[in-house]
Amino acid sequence: MSGDGIVDGVFFTRPPALPRGRHDLPAERVVAAQRERMMIAATELMAGGGHRGASVRDICARASVSRAAFYECFTDKDDCIGAAYDRFIAVVGAALRRGDPRAADWPSFVAGFVEAYLATLQRDPVSAFAFTVEMDALGRPARRRRREAVTGLARLLRDERERWSPGSGAAVPLGPYVAALYAARQAVADALDEDAPDLMVLLPELAGWLPRVAGDAAGGGGRRRPGGAA
Repeated sequence: MSGDGIVDGVFFTRPPALPRGRHDLPAERVVAAQRERMMIAATELMAGGGHRGASVRDICARASVSRAAFYECFTDKDDCIGAAYDRFIAVVGAALRRGDPRAADWPSFVAGFVEAYLATLQRDPVSAFAFTVEMDALGRPARRRRREAVTGLARLLRDERERWSPGSGAAVPLGPYVAALYAARQAVADALDEDAPDLMVLLPELAGWLPRVAGDAAGGGGRRRPGGAA
């Protein structure tokens, strides 16, 4: 994805250009705009050339900020990339937590969960590629962030399984939920490695097996509405 830019307004929002010369903008607004531009730059560089292609100098040049401004916001490039990844995860998590009001049972809830995940990534393939495919190259801290993110989503799924069918969610350990999400994530990563990926083609397959792996082993089939209605 060399040369491609993020889609504005999905995970990041490009700030307007700051006025040249003297201005009366609050310092915190200037810093916030520079921070956003640097996270965008790091994301685009990651997508284009991986971790090695995102040096502090390259980030500053792409974001049009000074090195002094960079170090006012971040300790090093991994700190900058980590902050951008945290934003990515926060946006994905918010999309998944909204749920699907049309869901009538557990499988349809999971189908909506998967659709929200794929649709969010599809809206900004550059950010999706940077943080689903390239992020692991940053080493142990990045892998820890990834594990924390996947585990948090696994807990969300287990809690929802319990809400749909009380007594069933906790009957399955967290591990199968984590494993199911890792498998889904890998399918997405493989698709993103292809040219011009259409992530939505994964929806039927993932929505077909994910409900069974993530919770149906607890029994009951997940066919009840929240509150116990049949």
